[in-house]
Formats: sequence, C-alpha cells, structure tokens
Amino acid sequence: MLKAAFHTLGCKLNFSETSTIAKQFSNNGFEIVDFNSYSDVYVINTCTVTENADRECRQIVRRALRNNPEAFVAVVGCYAQLRPEEIASIEGVDAVFGSNEKFNIFSHINKFEKSHLSCIYIDDSEGRENFHEAHSTDADSRTRAFLKIQDGCDYKCSFCTIPLARGGSRSQSQKDVISSFKQLLFNGYKEIVLTGVNVGDYSESDGENLYSLLSQLVEIEGDFRIRISSIEPNLLSEEIMNLTSQTNKLVNHFHIPLQSGSTKVLRLMKRRYDSELYRDLILKLTEKIPNIGIGADVIVGTPGETLDDFMETYEFIKGLPFSYLHVFTYSERPNTYALTMNGQVEKSERKKRNHMLRILGEKKKNEFYRKMIGKELTILFEGNLADNEMFGFSDNYVRVKHPLNFDLVNKFTSVKITDVINGVCVPESNKITSKKILTG
Repeated sequence: MLKAAFHTLGCKLNFSETSTIAKQFSNNGFEIVDFNSYSDVYVINTCTVTENADRECRQIVRRALRNNPEAFVAVVGCYAQLRPEEIASIEGVDAVFGSNEKFNIFSHINKFEKSHLSCIYIDDSEGRENFHEAHSTDADSRTRAFLKIQDGCDYKCSFCTIPLARGGSRSQSQKDVISSFKQLLFNGYKEIVLTGVNVGDYSESDGENLYSLLSQLVEIEGDFRIRISSIEPNLLSEEIMNLTSQTNKLVNHFHIPLQSGSTKVLRLMKRRYDSELYRDLILKLTEKIPNIGIGADVIVGTPGETLDDFMETYEFIKGLPFSYLHVFTYSERPNTYALTMNGQVEKSERKKRNHMLRILGEKKKNEFYRKMIGKELTILFEGNLADNEMFGFSDNYVRVKHPLNFDLVNKFTSVKITDVINGVCVPESNKITSKKILTG
C-alpha cells in the first residue's frame, strides 16, 4: 500500500480542505501517515496569508524529501494559485495545484512518480467560483471537526490576496451543511467548528443567513457544541449574540478580527468598520454573555501606520477584555493595493511593534485565564496524549491540562479551575465529572 502524508499552513479552513483531500487519497488505496515519517506522496496545502510563504514552502519541501528523496511532492492551495511558477521552480516539487484543482488531483495524476519537470494545474476560469465541500473526516484523529460552510471573499482589503486566490464569496446550501453536520456527529465529533474565508458572509439566494443556519443547527439532537472559527465585527449580528446567550450549544467564544485600533488605519486597510463600532461590539458581548472569550487578529506595520497610530492600537487593545491576540506583521503581497500606498514602515520597526503587541497579548491571556480560577468550565479533552497528560479547551477557549485519563477523551468534562501554570489552566484532578451539553 502506498503512503500519503499532508501538511497544512494557515487557517482552519485549510485544515478542513486538507482533510477532504486526504480522504480522496484514502479512498484511492493510500495509507495516511504522519508528515514527519516516510511516505510515497507528500501534499503541502499552502496559505497566501502566511508571512514568508515562499521560504516556508521551500523548508517544508526539503523536510519531506529528507524523509524520502524519491517521494512525489505536490504543493496545493492559495499560494499555489497565486505564485505557481515560483513554486514549480522549487527543487523537488513535482506538481502544483491551485485553489480549485487541489480537489481534482486524481483527475490529473495517474502515477505518482517523480519527474524532472514540475506540472502546474491552475484554473483561472469562472469554475473557480464553484463551492467545494470540505470537512474533517476519519482521516483525522481530532475530537474537533472543521466544517467548511463558506468560501471566497467580496471584501477588498488593501493588504489581502485571498479574493485573488479563492474568488468571490459563495456558500454551501443549508441542506448540505446540515447533512454534513449530522454526519460529523455520527462519526463521533463533539465540537464542530464552522469555517470559511468570511463565515459571517454566509448566505443563500432565498435570504437565509448565518443566523438562520445556526438556529437550525442548535436544534439538532445530540451531545455537541458549535464554534465559529472567525467572524467579521460588522457581521456579528444582535441575533447571533442573543442566540449564543440562549443556548449552551453555541460556545461563549468569538474570534473577531480587529487588524487595527486606529480608525484612520482601518480606512487605509479598506476595512468595513471603525474602532468605535468594534469597541461597542466587544462591550456588548461581555455584557450579554458570561465568561465570554474574545480573540482578535491584529496587523502591525501596514503602509501609513505611524507610531502614533500604533500606540492608539496598543491602548485600544489594552482597554478591552480580550482573552488572546493573534499578531501579524504586515508583509508585501503582489497585486495588492497596499503596495501602491505611501508611508511604508521599516521592517525593523514592524518587528518592534509586533513584539510589543505579543507581550500585551500574553498579558491579556494570563489575565483572562486567572479570572477563570474558581470557576466551573466544560472541557473537551483532545486525543493527542503525551507524557501522561492530556489537554483540552473550554467553551470560552481556555486551554486546560489534566493527568492522562482515557475515559475523559472526547467527552465533555466539568472541571473547577484552581491555578494557571505555564500558561495553562489546571483543575482539581479529583473533582471532575463528564456532562452533556443541553439546549437552553
């Protein structure tokens, strides 16, 4: 039996799509193995958002070929869609598949044999606007499943290449989402993460939107919880907030991209909100939903961001109850409007600002975790077990460590947090019970 291994860069959407591609290999007789082991085929799913994407891709290709110098190496995804010639020139790469063609690998390749020339399969036609179903499969060993419900983006942020790589916004039908959702529950997953490029933009031609989809999903019978991977602040509606406060099946956690706390910089980025709207949203969420965890993406060093603008962002974040930050340094992307903008920030200054926000993010996370001491949290422990310990996440996305107990893996477990050690919450080990998630 031939072996295939997979490596994913980027967002949860990419993980769901990698899982679907892996399932195709499994259905064609391949054994799925760990990327760090010997394999006949290595598939690398790339991300255009990742900083230094070219260098990172080259490193991963070299790592694969160290495991097996004769392996067939395929690079797929967003970065492959945008820079196919660059990727094809990387030594050891045998095939490049774009955003659409990565789901059709077996239509193009009959024999996975190494070649001196790299083949490129890129679709720039309207066919790239089709919706390709993707979700976690039995090729994964996770307790959380990723379910793709939306793809592409109609926003034109000045720094972003995702619309170029993935096309316009489109959504899976509610009927198909519900069918896939139920199948994931049948397969034993307890947490379903709804993913997409712009999940909040989920919609159908008959007017159905993300709120109506969530309203149907929470009525499905079963012991599960739902998490939204990320949602734009201008799309997080009052209806979604109210529904979250009314049911335990929607977790009390939202990841809401900020990018900047300066309204001036947000306008330069061509974002669809200002800092005042964002602040009001965060305060409303904390008022409506107890113990809510709120994460944010922030980009530093975008063209036009002065030191005063950055400090405005710093103070803005400092004054709001975030539970964690994802901090990114602006990097130039081909074919983006930002390349034409004035006020380029020196790379050394970008790095300095990144470091400052990362420290602030760690402080915010520690502060939030310490607020959980003495509280009862519901944890879903993961199946990745090592060193006689296991880890899991609470509804509000707090990471918890516990001594190894196979009986608790993939079960909702009620714990009382007693301490925070090395950035992880620790519960009372002798007072834990499994529980079921009930609607209401």
